[in-house]
Amino acid sequence: MKYCLLLSLSVLFFACGGEQPREETTKTQPNILFIAIDDLRPELGCYGSEIAVTPNLDAIAVGGLLFERAYCQQAICSPSRASLMTGARPESTGIIENYTYFRDVLPDIVTLPQHFRANGYETVYSGKIYHGKFTDEEKSWSRKPAKPSVERPNYPGGYALKENQEAYLTNKEAMKKKYGDVYGLGMGPAYEKADVPDHHYSDGYNTEVAIATLKEMVADEDDKPFFLGLGFHHPHLNWTSPAKYWDLYDPEDIPLAALTDAPEGGAAMGLHASFELRVRDGVPDGGEIDPELSRTLKHAYLAAVSYVDAQIGKMIAALEETGMRENTIIMVWSDHGWHLGDMGVWGKATNYEIATRVPMMIWTPDMPAGSRGKRSDALVELVDMYPTLAELAGLPLPGHLEGQSFAPLLENPARKWKTAAFSQYPNPALREWAANPLNQGMRETYFGPLIEEVERRIQKQQGDVWNRDLFENHLMGYAMRTEQHRLVVWKDNRRPDAAPIFVELYDHQADPGETKNVAGDNEALVTELVQRLDAGWQASAAEVNP
Repeated sequence: MKYCLLLSLSVLFFACGGEQPREETTKTQPNILFIAIDDLRPELGCYGSEIAVTPNLDAIAVGGLLFERAYCQQAICSPSRASLMTGARPESTGIIENYTYFRDVLPDIVTLPQHFRANGYETVYSGKIYHGKFTDEEKSWSRKPAKPSVERPNYPGGYALKENQEAYLTNKEAMKKKYGDVYGLGMGPAYEKADVPDHHYSDGYNTEVAIATLKEMVADEDDKPFFLGLGFHHPHLNWTSPAKYWDLYDPEDIPLAALTDAPEGGAAMGLHASFELRVRDGVPDGGEIDPELSRTLKHAYLAAVSYVDAQIGKMIAALEETGMRENTIIMVWSDHGWHLGDMGVWGKATNYEIATRVPMMIWTPDMPAGSRGKRSDALVELVDMYPTLAELAGLPLPGHLEGQSFAPLLENPARKWKTAAFSQYPNPALREWAANPLNQGMRETYFGPLIEEVERRIQKQQGDVWNRDLFENHLMGYAMRTEQHRLVVWKDNRRPDAAPIFVELYDHQADPGETKNVAGDNEALVTELVQRLDAGWQASAAEVNP
């Protein structure tokens, strides 16, 4: 099958932000199955994990193209998703934490599904595609999802087990009485193993919704291509999964993080105190996470990954059963990675490789046979998905896009490509886990001593540079990943042209675990790389012959 050609080339480029003119579509245009997975690092069999049980994602990789070096633009949910769904980077969207809705800042920007909708596609989603309540119902989506035959789970805190529901409700009430309504405090356990069907948790239910929606669209027989988003909450905390996915793993076989120390000479503000995990019941408020608990937590994470993998298998089976597989592009991605004790941290929200590198793979009906099952070492970014899918569907590219279509890599996965990928994150050490500045309520809770410890560490390293307002509200870490190096430049984001406050450099050829900052030993290289960072993403784009 070949994708249909556009009727006119005159609409290839548009002014930034406006609704795109509608193109004529036919049934030969490809459908899009857009699979989002929250907080998934490349802990999959197809990415070399010796322990992860992920046969369905592995099968997509075998038949499609896997990207070994794909990176998010910010390692936190809403900024990452706002970026990839609008095709603009966090510096352009202005979304650097989880509380700002991109429509409040950029009311007219055209999102990925909105662009497909404007060009004749049926667009619909189930689960987590955007972050939280910022779902852009009016502009991005053309229809509501179908109702499946199973009931929506409605457990307190999302827990199926009564004892965990009670722990959640009790902790929530106690924290509210003591500290007021402070977001995130008073959680239930970080994990749950329950002997329940898949649809008793949200990811299983949302998969049933997506399958029912697919069947409903196929039954419509209106020949409109579809853009179907299926978003999984796992392996985001809490790791609540049916028992059968826990039982895939022997705890004794689960390896713990090998590198658990902060980088030698690294930025004191580069790592956080694992706040997101520590608010969970049964996790210590401070200090180290002991090996026994660490192994249980990783077991819970792996079970959640296998649970998601099984749901993806169901979705792909439904695609095949309806006869849609051979005209559907499958795009799989995660919004960011996750530290599982790596560098002594549990959570996302850093500028390092563990948090910014993501699994990403694509399967298309007509990709060359020689590309199927291949792995590309090209540097690619989540922001590249928007132009890629638009190009593969034969749609014009909006003018505001800040990514580059990686469609040429489907033809030649080994071709020369980008010279750098870019990420950023505001001071993780003095931000809440939603990336917003610490509020006073947090300081008054049991996190107070942890925050004070972090501040002392930063003050010791930074000396006279320390300023509370700067470090809490205006410090931004800008990361650039090249073929060999990771550069992290810490700047006052109010003064982009000023000299960096601190610089980190990691040599992946000698130190793939990013254990030692070698910036001080490589002044000339740092100067060169900082210049490349300042030149921006455009200067690192791949050269593609027209």
